[in-house]
Amino acid sequence: MIANSSLFSQLLQLVPIPTFRRIVREEGGERCAKGFTCRMQLVAMLYLQLAQAKSLAEICDGLRLTCGKMNHLGITAAPAKSSLAYANEHRPAKIYERIFHAVLQQAHEWRLGKKRRFRFKQQLFTLDSTLLELCATLFPWAHYQQRKGAAKLHLVLDNDGYLPTYAVITEGKVADITVARQLTFPKGSIIVMDRGYCDYTLFHTWTKEGVFFVTRLKDNAVFTTKQTMIRPRRRNIVSDELFCFSKDYAWERCPTPLRRVVVRDTTGEEIALLTNNFTLGATTISAIYRERWQIEIFFRNIKQCLRIKTFVGTSANAFAVQIWTALLAMLLVAICRFRSTFGWHLSQLAAMLRVSLFTYRDLGNWLNDPFETPPISPPEQLELAI
Repeated sequence: MIANSSLFSQLLQLVPIPTFRRIVREEGGERCAKGFTCRMQLVAMLYLQLAQAKSLAEICDGLRLTCGKMNHLGITAAPAKSSLAYANEHRPAKIYERIFHAVLQQAHEWRLGKKRRFRFKQQLFTLDSTLLELCATLFPWAHYQQRKGAAKLHLVLDNDGYLPTYAVITEGKVADITVARQLTFPKGSIIVMDRGYCDYTLFHTWTKEGVFFVTRLKDNAVFTTKQTMIRPRRRNIVSDELFCFSKDYAWERCPTPLRRVVVRDTTGEEIALLTNNFTLGATTISAIYRERWQIEIFFRNIKQCLRIKTFVGTSANAFAVQIWTALLAMLLVAICRFRSTFGWHLSQLAAMLRVSLFTYRDLGNWLNDPFETPPISPPEQLELAI
């Protein structure tokens, strides 16, 4: 890292420049461009996310207020509002989706060696979606209800580091299970999800592929108990049994035996969990389902700390660009968290970065000791002695 550049500049260096240029070239992002490069668009949209700017004017004016120090950001001038709006509408959002996946590999490398939440070696993923309400008049492509518009962000969260590994943006009408049927997971991995993803055909497919899942069992499920497992020793475990669905709609689509673990939560309510994993203990199955809450925390953080509830463009492409740059910004914050020994919470780190973007300190030193007194002014060129 360059010690005499701003924290924002050093964050931008986490995005590999050769990979970025290759992706832009392959996607034709700068075809017929007249001075406004994809690098300028990237800097502007990441500034939108990290500084929580509310409009195109705030993005452009905020960058212009850096007083000629934008060369540290890899750009020569602040973008014009019209140029940024046109680029968001016409340059393919696929560019930033691919950059997100490139930076994701770096995030996993920084995650290596960190303490794991569970002892088992299988990969644990959480599957869920969040609804982003939109104005039907301004976003006519986002069909949801007669007078409302909405889009959905479907996400797969890797619980080893809580990093988003897969994301897809759809209209608000698209059911969660429709996206789940299109996903593929590594053999031996464990998928945890809520009851909205209950699909017996999908459960049977995953079982044949060697993919495990943990979810809630529907209240109206009809089944026959085949075997009762060893009596649970923990008070929060009510029962643990193997069963098969009765010969009806469910049995035709999932004829394989499954496992039902009934747990009691802190309020005393009993929750029936459904899984096809017969080796892990009942307490571990219960802990895995509790991990599903981490994706809700991720959605809360990304909505509170970044800019995905209000948008600076109304087209579908501009919407996708803003979502992918938000996920990219969250990856950059997560990498900073992995590098630090300070013990940051993700939301706390994002908030502190927001007010310190143009602080001139070494990023590594700032992450480990953010409250150290910074230099009075950024380093300047040495004056010649007279």
